[in-house]
Amino acid sequence: MTRLQGIIPLTLLLVAVAELRAAESPASADIDQATLDAWSAPFRGWHYRPDHVIPEDPKIPGHETFRNTDVPCVYQLPGQPEKWYMSFIAFNGQGYNSFVAESSDLVRWTNPRLAMGFGPPGEFDFGGCVVGAFLYDSYDIRAPRRLKLRDGKYWSLYGCYPRKGGYELRPGYEGVACSDDGLVWRRAKNAPILSVHDADCGEWEKDCTYQPWLVEHDGRFFDFYNAANGGIEQTGVAFSSNLLEWKRSAANPVIRNRQGGYDEQFASDPKVYRDGDHWTMIYFGVGRGGAHIMVAFSRDLLHWTAHPEPLYKAGGNPSGLDKQYSHKISLVHNPGNDTFYLYYCACGNKGRGIGLITSKPLD
Repeated sequence: MTRLQGIIPLTLLLVAVAELRAAESPASADIDQATLDAWSAPFRGWHYRPDHVIPEDPKIPGHETFRNTDVPCVYQLPGQPEKWYMSFIAFNGQGYNSFVAESSDLVRWTNPRLAMGFGPPGEFDFGGCVVGAFLYDSYDIRAPRRLKLRDGKYWSLYGCYPRKGGYELRPGYEGVACSDDGLVWRRAKNAPILSVHDADCGEWEKDCTYQPWLVEHDGRFFDFYNAANGGIEQTGVAFSSNLLEWKRSAANPVIRNRQGGYDEQFASDPKVYRDGDHWTMIYFGVGRGGAHIMVAFSRDLLHWTAHPEPLYKAGGNPSGLDKQYSHKISLVHNPGNDTFYLYYCACGNKGRGIGLITSKPLD
């Protein structure tokens, strides 16, 4: 028995009891195929944009060495209903930095600038930061992606790496950041919130922690995240009452690899939204020769059933924009034209950049 097993704090005991009750409830039952088909139907049949909306070489002033854009996440700020912002990352051969661009039509993105750079030498985020797990005021799938103020600040979880000199050098960590204006971000805690060194780190995630996604529901925070054991990635969830201290679910991973499936190797980068009487998770799978956009559903945020067929397969764009990979999404609903905009990392004949597909054709 370890020291942590011998002393169970009250908050963690309550988490364990809540998970046990959820596991015993009817909500934990698998969702049948007919329901999976019905719930996923609104997110099929996409219309294509032939080019990246943020290109492989974004030529960011003062950061011209950063290329290979990735991990889009769209949001809005209070009092600015006609403007959207997109956080994204780029790589300079040493590590990631996070940037932000803006748009008034969700298609043309301008004014890219630094949102969060490298952490201090020797620290857990020295190799770069990936913001984009924002605290929103609503997680409804059709709601504006509007940031929520908490204690006078905006909040985001972020993925990060302790070493420079390559692409996603292990081990990865997760941190928590805050911002005064929603554009420039800084650490809110000088230690990682999740790492491979934590006492509750599972075997499935022992080698690297990757990108978080933040959900607030019923006064509780959920961090959905992907992690790796060797070359296999799956998705888990952790819980918090204050954004600063987190406890992993004993049921992890909540999205697992499926042998022979489109997510046989990776089930990664989850994005979770409330959709009527259930929750919808859009994630990416690696399997059957590509990276594909997948979907899973839950009634309680803890138990998930994934649809076996992708929402969108790699190579779906006739231009070849995503013939290699289509993954890492951000979903936004525009009430002005009642259209879903799905941004994703599209890798193909025009390099690695941010692509866009929409639920209706755009003029």
